[in-house]
Amino acid sequence: MTTANSSAPATSNGAFDISAKTGNPNAGLRGNYSAMRADFTVPQVMSDYTSEQQARWLRLVERQLALLPGRACREFLDAVTGNPALDMRHGIPDFDSVNGALKAATNWQLVAVPGLLPDDVFFTHLANRRFPVTVWLREESEFDYIVEPDLFHDFFGHVPMLFTPIYADHLEAYGHGALKAKRLGGLDWLGRLYWFTIEFGLIREGEKVLAYGAGVMSSPKELVYAVESAIPKRVPFDVMTSMRTPYLIDDVQSTYFVLDSLQQLRDDTAPDFTPFYATLASEPPRAI
Repeated sequence: MTTANSSAPATSNGAFDISAKTGNPNAGLRGNYSAMRADFTVPQVMSDYTSEQQARWLRLVERQLALLPGRACREFLDAVTGNPALDMRHGIPDFDSVNGALKAATNWQLVAVPGLLPDDVFFTHLANRRFPVTVWLREESEFDYIVEPDLFHDFFGHVPMLFTPIYADHLEAYGHGALKAKRLGGLDWLGRLYWFTIEFGLIREGEKVLAYGAGVMSSPKELVYAVESAIPKRVPFDVMTSMRTPYLIDDVQSTYFVLDSLQQLRDDTAPDFTPFYATLASEPPRAI
């Protein structure tokens, strides 16, 4: 997730006032904010990627692709292995080239962004079926761990699932719901829902529990741990329980929520969350 509030990998669990920082493009934010438009998008200049960055991208992709069989959900695996638009072995993807296939599949588009975004900007993009993808790639020293979401996390982790219609519809609805939650003071709780689904969600396929969340799919350590380790709790997905549950921002998760299907995610998050926020405001966060 490319918002600076609560759901990017290894970012703050609390609110972060990005608006004060984006008024000064050089004030502590990674990425070139001086080039952004009014909607915080920037051009993706393919010629700016160096040969070293292209090689690093390919190493990241090859390592992660090798881990997917038996761990990634069917929708994700089908997208990265059977969709020519998602053939990432040819180098860093050109978003414009991907957008034709993505629009035809689910009417979504990728937009290039300089890095973390203000909450309202990020959610407005989602509500309009635009997914923000960071243009910069992690450094070699960050190959195994990245503090902020980079190009690899955003593209490899998030984009394949955008080709699945029911997931794409859910993400649009989440954007609308998040804009409402911000007005109601419920964004921290809704951020937990995003974290335990879109970022770190698992799903049941027959007798197996597999991964679909972007934070899991883009991390070699977490993908194996989330699916195979006996250490973490894997509990049935429940909206209110996920909203009550604190998450870890600097380590693998101690708890994962497991969907029965993507339809469950769509159905269970369809109700108006306004009464949920009122209930949650009256009680402290609870761990499972």
